[in-house]
Amino acid sequence: MNLKTFFDPIPDYLFHQEYSHNSFFNYIHYFGEVFPDIKGAQIALIGLRDNRGMKKGDTVERASAEIREKLYHLKKAEALYKIVDLGDLKLGKSREDSIEYIKAVGEFLMKKQILPIYFGGTHDLDFGQYLSYQGLKKLVSMVTVDAKIDMEEEGDAAQVHSQEIILHQPNFLFNYGHIGYQSFLNDKDLINVMEKLYFDHIRLGSLKNNLKEAEPIIRNADLMSFDVSAIQSSDAPGAVDAQPFGLSGEDACQIFRFAGMNEKLSSIGVYGYQPYYDDNRNKTASVIATMIWYFIEGFYNRKDSMSFKGSDYVKYTVSLDRKPSIIVFYKSKRSEKWWMEVPDSGLEKFERSTIIPCSYKDYQMAQTGEIPERWINAQLKLF
Repeated sequence: MNLKTFFDPIPDYLFHQEYSHNSFFNYIHYFGEVFPDIKGAQIALIGLRDNRGMKKGDTVERASAEIREKLYHLKKAEALYKIVDLGDLKLGKSREDSIEYIKAVGEFLMKKQILPIYFGGTHDLDFGQYLSYQGLKKLVSMVTVDAKIDMEEEGDAAQVHSQEIILHQPNFLFNYGHIGYQSFLNDKDLINVMEKLYFDHIRLGSLKNNLKEAEPIIRNADLMSFDVSAIQSSDAPGAVDAQPFGLSGEDACQIFRFAGMNEKLSSIGVYGYQPYYDDNRNKTASVIATMIWYFIEGFYNRKDSMSFKGSDYVKYTVSLDRKPSIIVFYKSKRSEKWWMEVPDSGLEKFERSTIIPCSYKDYQMAQTGEIPERWINAQLKLF
């Protein structure tokens, strides 16, 4: 595959600026005058400019450049970066063509163990991010962070794309999680659908009370899709659906750090930034750039081996006076994260583990004799 044919270089003004010696820009390889060599790369930055999924997406094409400018000026973290910026994905003749480009590029990179970070474009482009897993021949779990549950029966592509993912055939979606939805923006029927399908979901109010409860859902994901409208408008005004309530910019950075530290997550996208609605300092672009920085920082701090038979984990067995009679938990000595074991259901053919992420709160609940809801939902999905 000739990867270069899918991309346009970053704008000239970005690599002709003066950057400090320890800036992010000076520690990556980018597509300027020459296309970067991806050999040895671990992360690939990919700008998106397609706006055809939303009627008011007319300013999306500038989004990737504005985000890059903020990101390039941030300071490099301590890790040895192996990062390439491939430039902006070329526009297809249609929205569907652009989605096919994302699918092809994403699959190519992931097969080479390179994690793509998509930024810019409208949120419906995450359909291409999802489709890039189709050729990997295994079930995947996806988590979306958005103020709205985009499963409307009608509307533009940005309003129905999550439904497009869930109903896609062939179906290789094992689990779908939705974080940060706001009840007053969503039809109650959509929330009921999430519950009937045993999909993980956390509304904004619950999330604000305890952000760490979202971490096991994020840790269970193979891919994450983030809509900028999930962030409150005071921190991120640059979205056509910006809301007065939502995550803080700091919350969003923490979520991206959780995602970066997830050993199984292999792609991430942040969508929906519209510079036209941003303030005169491009505050939203700064927030997104910092989110990406925190994801990369998390990525280079991945600690867990995911081999639960090793000495890096402590095993806890909780006895119950009901079925199941026991629930087995594991705690990582390195990261202090928790997992719990769900009885085997013959799912190995899908390369899935029956050991699922959980929280310390789940362990405490089991100790009181209660079965954690996360365990029940996993059991229902497995059978």
